[in-house]
Amino acid sequence: MSNDLIFYTNPMSRGQIVRWMLEETGAPYETHVMDYASSMKSDEYLAINPMGKVPAIVHRGKVVTECAAICAYLAEAFPEAGLAPTDGERADYYRWMFFAAGPLEQAVTNNFAKFEPSAEQERSFGYGNYDLAVETLAKAVSAHPFVTGDRFTAADVYVGSAVTWGVAFGTLPKLDAFLAYSERVTDRDAYRRGKDKDNALMPQAAPA
Repeated sequence: MSNDLIFYTNPMSRGQIVRWMLEETGAPYETHVMDYASSMKSDEYLAINPMGKVPAIVHRGKVVTECAAICAYLAEAFPEAGLAPTDGERADYYRWMFFAAGPLEQAVTNNFAKFEPSAEQERSFGYGNYDLAVETLAKAVSAHPFVTGDRFTAADVYVGSAVTWGVAFGTLPKLDAFLAYSERVTDRDAYRRGKDKDNALMPQAAPA
């Protein structure tokens, strides 16, 4: 296993997104499983991610955190995997990857916390309101087979993870558009390999 690429994760975390992306690249990587109560808060790991959260990667000595950033980075670092956008795909690729990382994430977490912005507050919130964010996402994932068109890219790893997790755990409604998109993006060997690896690690990690 190469230590050029080190993956810090916990299988019961958003690290599953990055695990999937790493499997899609086909690149060798070393996995460090972090514990929420101890190693994730150690001085050694805080030097990598001061937030004390996973996932993170270190590639050739450079740290990348935040799942969307890691997905975008890995797509460029390993172009032979064909996960980065073409010129014609680039606009939708970045638009929807960062929509999911920004407005959608805010909308989902606030809705889960039972916070509903007032009409006045909606003007200063990046997502407006939860229903608007959900409707916008549903249109995006049903416009084409994949986020950028007919081809799977790294954007589908991130957006697909958000949709798949959301419908499974009830933070997104089980709309036909979401269910169909989730089925398309998870019908991949890399997704199954990643899930198998994380599932095998579950007994070794404490829940969040």
